Amino acid sequence: MLRVGLTGGIGSGKSEVSRRLASYGAVVIDADKLAREVVEPGTPGLAAVVEEFGEEMLRPDGSLDRQRLGSVVFADAERRKALNAIVHPLVGERTRELMDAAEQGSIVVYDVPLLTEGGLASMYDVVVVVDVPPEVQLDRLAGLRGMTREDAQARIDAQASREDRRAIASVIIDNSGPLEDLDAQVAELWIELVQQVEGMAGAEGDLSGS
Repeated sequence: MLRVGLTGGIGSGKSEVSRRLASYGAVVIDADKLAREVVEPGTPGLAAVVEEFGEEMLRPDGSLDRQRLGSVVFADAERRKALNAIVHPLVGERTRELMDAAEQGSIVVYDVPLLTEGGLASMYDVVVVVDVPPEVQLDRLAGLRGMTREDAQARIDAQASREDRRAIASVIIDNSGPLEDLDAQVAELWIELVQQVEGMAGAEGDLSGS
């Protein structure tokens, strides 16, 4: 199994890369998706969030008001730490279950925004960073997601710096251009990942035969 950590700042287009890798056959574990699952109605995670942040964080149907919670935690580092202390262990547990279930020889891509912040780079054989300039992040968040530029900047500032992300990268994908450029870069990346997996299998075969 080849373990690939995929990360990038908010608005970088990391999900576009993730989708393309999945289409090639990667087993994708989406940390954002898992973070939503562990706080669904009826879960211990949601109960813990309500206990910490109050029932005003719930929608009328009992689900988590993620936008309201986000406006709180992205404006206050201590509140963000409190939320992470609840969600991250639950996501980590579910991630381990999914990784253990992957077939031998798989290319497992862990799509996680906070790979850099969590000091998780050493867990992966390859770290892929999707990179765009900060001004592109701002434009995308304001134009495509409808955020105010102030809210968008707060979310960017809450994450690791561009320089810190690039420093841990095995591979950097530049997603500041057209999608055709992204397609070409991901195709090249996939070839490299397949070669690594095949190399690992060959090395294991040599060891077992010696």
